[in-house]
Formats: sequence, structure tokens, C-alpha cells
Amino acid sequence: MRKIEIVAYNKQWPSLFAEESALLQVTLGKVLSKIHHVGSTSVPGLAAKPVIDILLEVVDLDDLDNLNPAMTNIGYTARGEYGIPNRRYFSKGGDQRSHQIHAFAIGDEHIIKLLAFRNYLIKNEDVAEQYAEIKRAAILASENELRRYSAFKAGFIEDHLRLALMDQEQKK
Repeated sequence: MRKIEIVAYNKQWPSLFAEESALLQVTLGKVLSKIHHVGSTSVPGLAAKPVIDILLEVVDLDDLDNLNPAMTNIGYTARGEYGIPNRRYFSKGGDQRSHQIHAFAIGDEHIIKLLAFRNYLIKNEDVAEQYAEIKRAAILASENELRRYSAFKAGFIEDHLRLALMDQEQKK
């Protein structure tokens, strides 16, 4: 069983993302449109689970599905939608997960949300610190059960995602 752990920000996370990004670009080729570092490891200074979250914008999900064997060859486990319609989810590292990929077709609303939340946390250090505290409290409250951990954070994320999307709209 995987242990949920929050660690201090690691300055190596951007480099780990860059290395994995290069590997994914070679592996996925023309199916890949854009690749982004998202999640808490993409926010400088933010405590996080030590798992690099990667967002892929792909040309076509069926074409990505055809590359599942190639993803397996570079260490990923394909998990299908994994609870989110029109997503493809991949994990690497087994119980000691090191990377996870969230892939969506170009233009999917989840792409906008993930990037808006990341950018909002980068811009608002005080909110990022509140988020770190929520995550630490969630670990204690969840007793290492991932669904409970995620549920504990959900209200905070929903509130701040709404603010992030409003902030993004005001900039247009």
C-alpha cells in the first residue's frame, strides 16, 4: 500500500519534469501537442507529495491509447480514464509512484482548470501555503486513505479553482 507523504519543496522537481518531458516527447511523437508540469510539484516552494504531475494535451485520445505499449516500455502503467471522463491516466513507480500523467485531448476543459489552478498558486504564495497546511491536515485526518485525503482537500480546491478561473477571465 502506498503511503501518502507530504515533503518540503524539492528544487530538483523542475529538472525531473524536464527529463520526463523529453522522454515523453520522443515516445509520443506527433500524438503530443503540449506538455505541462502541473500539480503541487510545479509550484515553487510548495510542499507536496513527491510525485511529478504531468499534463499532456494530445491530438487524439485513441491515438494515445494505441501508444500504451510504448508507455509501458518507459515504465508507465496505463489506467484508462481512472474516474475522469475523457482523460487518460498513467502512473509510474508502482507503490513508490514517481510520476503521474493526466492526458486530455486539445481543448478539454480540464486542461484549462489544471493550468489555472497551478498559475493561481504560483501567483498567490499565501494561498499556496494555506494549501500546504490543508494537505498536512488531510494526511492526519485521512489515516493514509487516498479517497479521504482527496475529499478533505476538495472544498479548498473548488473554492480556489473558482477564484483562479475568475482571475484568468479578468486577464482576457
